[in-house]
Amino acid sequence: MTQPPGPIARWGTARGRQRAERDEEFTAFVGSSAPRLRRVAYLMCGDWHLAQDLTQTTFARMYASWPRIWRTANIEAYSRRVLVNALFDQRKRHSSTELVLAELPESLAPGAGASAELHVTLMAALATLPVRDQAIVVLRYWEDQSVEAVAEILEVSPSVVKTQSARALTRLRALLGEEFAHS
Repeated sequence: MTQPPGPIARWGTARGRQRAERDEEFTAFVGSSAPRLRRVAYLMCGDWHLAQDLTQTTFARMYASWPRIWRTANIEAYSRRVLVNALFDQRKRHSSTELVLAELPESLAPGAGASAELHVTLMAALATLPVRDQAIVVLRYWEDQSVEAVAEILEVSPSVVKTQSARALTRLRALLGEEFAHS
C-alpha cells in the first residue's frame, strides 16, 4: 500500500508548477518583445550583431531576476532599462575610438537607394552623439516615450532629459543641415 505524498512532496510539486508557469510567461514575453528591443538596441549602437547581443544580454539578466519581476506592472519599461544598462556596460568595456560602420548590400531593391542612404546618414549622425544622448533620442523619439518615462529608465531627472534631448537634436540638425530636417 502506498502512502499519499507528504507535505514536502506536495510543496515541491507546487513549486515546479509555479516555475513552469513563470517560464511560460518569460517565453511569451521574449517572443513578443524581442523584435522591439533589438530595433531599439540597433538604433542606439548602429550594429545589428551588437544589437542582438545586447538583446540577449537583456533577456539573460531579466531571466535571472524573473521570479522577482514577472508580475511587475510595467515589464516593458523594466526591459528598456536593462537594455540601456547593458549598452552602457558594453560601451564602458570597449574603446571610445571604435567606429562601427554598416555595409550596404551589393544590390539594392529599386527605390531603396534613397532610403538606404538616408538610413546610413541618420545612423552616422546618431553615432556622433554620446551614448546617453543616443539613448534619450531613441527612447524619446523612436520609442515615443514620455519625458518622465525616459527619465525613469535612465535614472535621471526629467529636466536632464529635456536639456539633453534639446542639445542632441540641435547637434543632429547641425550635422545634417536644415534642408535635411525639412525633407
